[in-house]
Amino acid sequence: MPEVIVAGHLCLDIIPDLSSFTPGQFDASFKPGRLVQSGPAALTTGGAVSNTGIALHRLGVDTRLIARTGEDPLGLTLRQCVEQQGAGLASGLISKAESTTSYSIVISPPDVDRRFLHNPGANDDFASEDVSDEALSQAKLMHFGYPPLMANMYAAQGAELSRLFQRAKSFDLTTSLDMAYPDPDSPAGRADWLSILRNTLPYVDIFTPSFDEISYMLWKKTDIPLSNLLLTKASSILLGMGAKMVLIKLGSRGLYLRTAGSSVFRNIGKAFHGDMERWPDFKAWMPCFKVNVVGTTGAGDVTVAGFLAGLLHGLSPQETMTAALAAGACCVEAADSLSGIRSWDTIWQRVQAGW
Repeated sequence: MPEVIVAGHLCLDIIPDLSSFTPGQFDASFKPGRLVQSGPAALTTGGAVSNTGIALHRLGVDTRLIARTGEDPLGLTLRQCVEQQGAGLASGLISKAESTTSYSIVISPPDVDRRFLHNPGANDDFASEDVSDEALSQAKLMHFGYPPLMANMYAAQGAELSRLFQRAKSFDLTTSLDMAYPDPDSPAGRADWLSILRNTLPYVDIFTPSFDEISYMLWKKTDIPLSNLLLTKASSILLGMGAKMVLIKLGSRGLYLRTAGSSVFRNIGKAFHGDMERWPDFKAWMPCFKVNVVGTTGAGDVTVAGFLAGLLHGLSPQETMTAALAAGACCVEAADSLSGIRSWDTIWQRVQAGW
């Protein structure tokens, strides 16, 4: 039976090869009424269910993926891409004829920040009941990713999101929640994220936002300079809302972890096998490993997968953070989100060899 459920956002990424363009050439050429020739398109899976779920699978964790797709050609392609990562991985995907499959067109010419055309599609229809009681009863941990890209999960102050996490805790699961940065001009960006967090975090054991995401959700601000003071302030607010661990992703600056006190932490669920004396009231900021960065796609999601795997292995908080950063470092050594991920033993041996 799967140890871990990874549920939430899943999409098909369509990535045209624009490497033949010189810096600035694509933007100068891509004008209304013009046809611009590109190279072959790569088709890959994207979203938290793909990035975190398949990363956990590669790290040796028995994982069930749960997401919605449409019954359309893109949905068939998305299922095939997921199944190619491991036999049976696509079995938990839910196809609905009335939905369209989510996709992103990734526009990434040389020396220019990536741009995305994204259709949330079936992700907007995801509901708490898509994660069945049967699935919850068989797992130890549930990770859910990207509610800001899933309209039904942030509507009504996150009623469906909160309901899902309440159900997971009723089965004594350890629960984990990851975010995505909402478009400020979209309905997700205008949602009441403070209320959504207040309604949901009492049932969340591990909350894993990025610094930019949580800065926007708490203060509606972007581009805030990172500081230890702000990390302490944000984590205090989130722990006060009910989270037991706050893991804030800092991009190239590393990872920040802060945990609740022992009286709260003891209700963390059945995936926790660590030393109950070492985890409560823990706080640390740990830097990234030094690697040759090829691509950063999915690095945050893979970092979360490494953290969850470390937790399942019963590691100390410092070791679990190290495992998270090591998984993320392997990810950025490849252009896509999954090619760089190695087995748990291979990654941990690299760490112990003095990486």
